[in-house]
Amino acid sequence: MSDQTFSPEVLDLLERLQQKYRPLGQDLAAYLEGLLYSDFVNYWDYIHLDTLLSLQTPRTKIPDEEIFIMYHQITELYFKLCLHEYKQIGENAAPTADFLISRIGRINRYFENLIDSFDVMVDGMDPKEFLKFRMALMPASGFQSVQYRMIEICSTDLRNLTDKAKREALGQQSTQEEMFGCIYWKEGATEAASGAKTLTLLQFEEKYSDQLIQHAREYGQKNVWAVYQRLSPEEQQNEKLIRHLKELDSNVNVNWPLMHYKSAVRYLQKDPAVIAATGGTNWQKYLPPKFQKRIFYPQIWSDQEIANWGKGWVNDIVGEVD
Repeated sequence: MSDQTFSPEVLDLLERLQQKYRPLGQDLAAYLEGLLYSDFVNYWDYIHLDTLLSLQTPRTKIPDEEIFIMYHQITELYFKLCLHEYKQIGENAAPTADFLISRIGRINRYFENLIDSFDVMVDGMDPKEFLKFRMALMPASGFQSVQYRMIEICSTDLRNLTDKAKREALGQQSTQEEMFGCIYWKEGATEAASGAKTLTLLQFEEKYSDQLIQHAREYGQKNVWAVYQRLSPEEQQNEKLIRHLKELDSNVNVNWPLMHYKSAVRYLQKDPAVIAATGGTNWQKYLPPKFQKRIFYPQIWSDQEIANWGKGWVNDIVGEVD
């Protein structure tokens, strides 16, 4: 074979490319010519490395603030990975138990990585430095992570995210807007003394309320629980799938909030006074799962498990930090 002859593999690829472009009325030769002039892809351009490394802009000169920024940016990238999986779950026209196990397993791994790495925040910053630079961040708060709110909405029926004290008052025909108005996290961003909304909450609602209501409408029949209910009765009893759902419930509603609670106790629980969070959230009542008792899939947990939701975890965290 001479150097001028195409191998069978190349000829096969050219034929397949021709089959791809011909029905679209496109000239394959023009695309091949474009390939001739285009540059090779390199790693740093493909992932926009220079841009990525330029996105850390501390508001103070305190060194540990950069750790704080980067960890939160990493967190948001993991949340985006989760939402990528939720989208696939919601858009699958014929889901199976194996498909849900695969996608929910991915989401659980993302959250487990975040939970396991949270010691970067809990133990990796100097407490004195944190208590200084945090004052330059007010009223910003991790409470304002819209992707986390979207993850919650993608995971379950919106009714399960409403404040437990208001849930019974909602009728079965309540609209997405009515349920969103009673969503649990709004209670966590009110001033403890007056009950007024914090600036953190007011800013968040102004920027994201319309987007989140639209997201809730979109996932009303596309959230994980709605998709699970479309499975056959036999597939709904799949033990591995139920285990994955329980892990997702625990990761998002217990383990992840508790890592934040552990961090808050470490940095803000200072005798004799408790230091307020930068966003003014009532973190002592907002973060512990035993108070919120937010559960995505109450149907798959026993009454005893629901009654003891998060209690042991909170006691362990407080004891460990003390």
